[in-house]
Amino acid sequence: MIEFHWLDILALAWFLLCWFGYVWSVDHTRLHKQSVSAVMGYYRQLWMRNMVGRDPRMLDAITQGNLLYGVAFYASTSIFIIGGLLAMLGATDKAIAVLQALPFTETASKTLWEIKVLLLVIIFIYAFFKFAWCYRLFNYCSIMIGAAPLETEATPDSTRFADHIAQLHGLAASHFNSGLRAYFFALAALSWFLHPILFLAASTWVTLILYRREFRSRSWHLLQSARPDQSAD
Repeated sequence: MIEFHWLDILALAWFLLCWFGYVWSVDHTRLHKQSVSAVMGYYRQLWMRNMVGRDPRMLDAITQGNLLYGVAFYASTSIFIIGGLLAMLGATDKAIAVLQALPFTETASKTLWEIKVLLLVIIFIYAFFKFAWCYRLFNYCSIMIGAAPLETEATPDSTRFADHIAQLHGLAASHFNSGLRAYFFALAALSWFLHPILFLAASTWVTLILYRREFRSRSWHLLQSARPDQSAD
């Protein structure tokens, strides 16, 4: 039988509520229009409209290549982390012995320890799929940038083509953001190995950090004020 303490159940439920509640609030409510992701959507559209009239497009290719490199790094890192976590399952007894030597930690049963490790495995598998799909979508964007018509002056067709690339680019960025959020919440899940109360606190802390960076950070204010259709104040 799994020896779940009521604090473990509460902490896990709060963790899932923080994660899924934050994702739903940011991506599927009116808050999305005020997020830094929405602001970056404007700049993606501006980038692609400028790209259509730029010759040569070396700057666009370099920028897109840098984005691909970052996504590939996170995807490969996720694979390494998953491998390390699976290896931890084979050293459960040693890991529990190490934790027992630490002060202020709750001694977990072998089954509960394995559940905690499997939670991290699931999180990083989810992150890998998000990064892998983002990488593929960015590849589609690279092909569309190469196929974009060269227009010295904007036309309805070139503008429509550029807007479609920007929308595809935004979709890829959305998957990338989901993968990054998984990394943040995985850090919160690590605290469960020490104590469920720490797990509760870490889940709350991560959610507040993500909220601040999405809606209240200095970078958000700078990006928002730099838009030509926004006043500097």
